[in-house]
Amino acid sequence: GQNKTARAAAKVWAKLKGVDNGRSIEHTWNSGDNVHPVRVERKDYQFLYKDDSGFTFMDTETFEQVTLAESFVDAPQFLKDGQEVSVLFNTETELPMSVELPDKIVVLVTYSEPGLRGDTATRTLKPATVETGATVNVPLFVNEGELIRINTKTGEYVERVK
Repeated sequence: GQNKTARAAAKVWAKLKGVDNGRSIEHTWNSGDNVHPVRVERKDYQFLYKDDSGFTFMDTETFEQVTLAESFVDAPQFLKDGQEVSVLFNTETELPMSVELPDKIVVLVTYSEPGLRGDTATRTLKPATVETGATVNVPLFVNEGELIRINTKTGEYVERVK
């Protein structure tokens, strides 16, 4: 964004993600400051498992494995075994920068209070636990054992999958 007040130089601010540690910060620059771009390469990886050392992913072409801290993963609560992800690498350092899930994924509802039969019109939501352990608010007609599509960016229910 930009901010220009009377008699003050224009300032530019942005939310940044640390390349080395994955942490997010906000930073403000004066309008004349220079920013150096980083070249990024996106590679297809598959989620293997999570343990005390972090999240382990495998390159789907080379089968090489990389383990990253949770702060590198955009929506760790929605990672499931075998999940296809994109790992972004800094091309100069060849270090991983972040892990992105697809915008929408299909997950199994593992627990939900019983819904009301035929209640498809109301917008009332109830919490449901999905196979990854995350909780998602779903319409009343969604039941345990059903597949649903969720938006990994917002964590919201999109639709029921037949």
